[in-house]
Amino acid sequence: MHFYVMTLFPELIEKGMHTGVLYKAMEAGILSLDTFHIRDYTIEKHKRVDDYTYGGGAGMLIQAQPVYDTYQAVLKRLSCAEGKKPRVVYATPQGSVFDQAKAEELAKEEDLIFLCGHYEGIDERVLEEIVTDNISIGDYVLTGGELPALVMMDAISRLIPGVLNNDESATTESFNDGLLEYPQYTRPEEWMGKKVPEILLSGHHGNVEKWRLEKSLERTRERRPDLYEKYMELHPPVPEKKKRRKKKKKTTEENMPDGAAQVSGEDAGKDA
Repeated sequence: MHFYVMTLFPELIEKGMHTGVLYKAMEAGILSLDTFHIRDYTIEKHKRVDDYTYGGGAGMLIQAQPVYDTYQAVLKRLSCAEGKKPRVVYATPQGSVFDQAKAEELAKEEDLIFLCGHYEGIDERVLEEIVTDNISIGDYVLTGGELPALVMMDAISRLIPGVLNNDESATTESFNDGLLEYPQYTRPEEWMGKKVPEILLSGHHGNVEKWRLEKSLERTRERRPDLYEKYMELHPPVPEKKKRRKKKKKTTEENMPDGAAQVSGEDAGKDA
């Protein structure tokens, strides 16, 4: 995965990515990062990139020209196939809310460009020209797009094969199946009078998985009822009566002679 970030504060992006797991992934060549300082591409002699908004209003707006010229500089560095328009993510409160599904979608790209706004935003004309994805990380306003970009890059990076030491952890955490993650524990078995649930010490993997699902459902219902309702719509509970019938049928088939379970009553009648 190749990240390209257009920003007025490249040092913020670089420091954020040069830590922990992400830095190790960059050292291993799994991830790469290029930052482009928008101010380097302005044609204004005093290196200004902002101006007052037409129609009045508080604050300044980043001009179209330096952003567009920065974008052209990024295109020259891209590794994607010729003629293919790259995904350009603009961090904005007006975008669709970023979630795990979006992270998984973006993780399939080879190149991703992030555009970080500041002040009152960016001239709408250049946004229409280059941006493919308007994305928000939540319903609040920040001073700039660098922190949202880092949040998205972190979530996306974790899904790239090889970034995490244990790839399974990327598929077993909160939101991967639409539920919050179950509670987890480590040594010691008892701490401040609180004990690790006995079932986790049992060694019975089937019971452990069942307990984890129950706890995920319970936690999601309490803390994120919106996610719980969505999950239950996709995974409606099987009525108890139907469960018993299914179990009875399975038990009956297991007790039949070999091959008999493959012949239905109707087929057996025809053979007779």
